[in-house]
Amino acid sequence: MNRIKILGVINAILHLAISVASVFLASYVLKGGPVSLFDFFYIDALGAFFILTISVVNFAAALYSIGYLAKDAEAGAVNEKKAGTYYGLFNLFALTMYFVTVVNNLGMLWVAIEMTTLVSAFLVGFYNNKRSIEAAWKYIIICSVGITLALLGTILFYYTASRDGGVTSLNWTDMASVAGKLDPKVLKVAFLFILVGYGTKAGLAPMHTWLPDAHSQAPAPISALLSGVLLKTAIYAIIRFTSIINICIGTAYSDRLLVFFGLLSLGVSAAFVIVQKDIKRLLAYSSVEHIGVITFGLGLGGALGLFGALFHVFNHAVTKSLMFFGAGNAVKKYKTSDMSAMRGVISAMPFTGVMLIIGAFALTGSPPFSVFFSEVMILISGFGQGLYLQSALFLLFLAIIFGAVIHHISKVAFGKKPSDVTAEGEPLSGKMAFIFLLIFICALGFKLPALLSGLMTSAVGIIRGA
Repeated sequence: MNRIKILGVINAILHLAISVASVFLASYVLKGGPVSLFDFFYIDALGAFFILTISVVNFAAALYSIGYLAKDAEAGAVNEKKAGTYYGLFNLFALTMYFVTVVNNLGMLWVAIEMTTLVSAFLVGFYNNKRSIEAAWKYIIICSVGITLALLGTILFYYTASRDGGVTSLNWTDMASVAGKLDPKVLKVAFLFILVGYGTKAGLAPMHTWLPDAHSQAPAPISALLSGVLLKTAIYAIIRFTSIINICIGTAYSDRLLVFFGLLSLGVSAAFVIVQKDIKRLLAYSSVEHIGVITFGLGLGGALGLFGALFHVFNHAVTKSLMFFGAGNAVKKYKTSDMSAMRGVISAMPFTGVMLIIGAFALTGSPPFSVFFSEVMILISGFGQGLYLQSALFLLFLAIIFGAVIHHISKVAFGKKPSDVTAEGEPLSGKMAFIFLLIFICALGFKLPALLSGLMTSAVGIIRGA
């Protein structure tokens, strides 16, 4: 085993240990309540849920990276030094995402999300070619504009909290405790800045334009992290501010905005998914879709809608990561991401081809996979609240995207394999990463573990201001 593989194995073991620790942390929080340390770190059920989600995808990406970088090394794309840089940035990226979920201070939350941008930009441009560097710069510029708006929203939240609530800190716990005293007019303006600012980082349309470029140019395991969990850290930030505004002025204002941006994201992604020719850009626009699904669910506001939205956070994280792993294998094999030139994957790479087919049906919400159930929860909540037009549009966009994704992926998997592409085996570590994620995708379609269900139920109460 060469040094690059040894480094990858050590990295994967580290993230497996973190995943196990996140399960124990979630159990502790669920039984004993929030964990607070030095009034700086604060982990409640909402934070523990996001930590668990991040840790699962981080481990899968670390496991997949072993074989992925080995292939790069064989092709001469990386050496030991570059591989060391990759794993260093990988772990720094993971650390920044964890930091988002554990800080109590909303100012530090802003800093942590900006840190995720700066670190992950180096990973987007990892291959140091023209397209990847251009995508990295576009990512930095657009997300920095968004994060600036989020900073302004945070300042406005602090302004009314200090003036009307007597709070002298940016701690979320302090602001939430005086939320009923805050100025509704200031909060409404502040929330607009928060939603647009952090919504840019989350990939909400029309602020999503950085996302297809960044996701398509990053290494496949990093694309999985970007789509699976990075976008969710911005959703986490929006949720924290939403809970404050819900206590102050009720849910109607934030609900309308979230439903609007959720449906807009679904509509935009549906249009782009239909005409997409690049497999990684196809998956990137699918991420815009699923962020729209989550936001729509959050906007419905009822217990079922919120539960479904949180459930979808986890479901999308594991399913999209599996799809990016499959796309990464196919791109390496065919040396192109153009789907018109990528045919017969199931013949050239049987395991990857099967995973792509299963993943495509899971990602588009087919039963009995887990995404189906979270989307059904959201849909039932919408119709149950009498939002017939919005729910019908939600269902229409999902149907369009289902047809488009299955059409594209089936051609990739079952088309005629080019004569110059030979069948070959795939790395064991990569197969293990697929199977690890597939267990969640399938199992959660049949039974929801008590720990995960309890975390999401408690998190729903936090969002509703209980």
